[in-house]
Amino acid sequence: MKRSKLRELSIKELETKLQDDLTALENLRFQKALQQVENPQKIKQVRREIAQIKTVLREYELGIRKPIESESK
Repeated sequence: MKRSKLRELSIKELETKLQDDLTALENLRFQKALQQVENPQKIKQVRREIAQIKTVLREYELGIRKPIESESK
């Protein structure tokens, strides 16, 4: 997922995406241990995406980035 798309997501969506990516990384590591991973570069991509999500969440926490208000207001 591109960084610009990550910055458009809400905090709850980012946390959900983070959990999904952590689960995917765990599964990829098991596949690697069993030598069944089809695309070894996928591990690198997932790790990078996890780092980007954590960075955006930290920016929200520090107040660098303001949460996007819902458009229904």
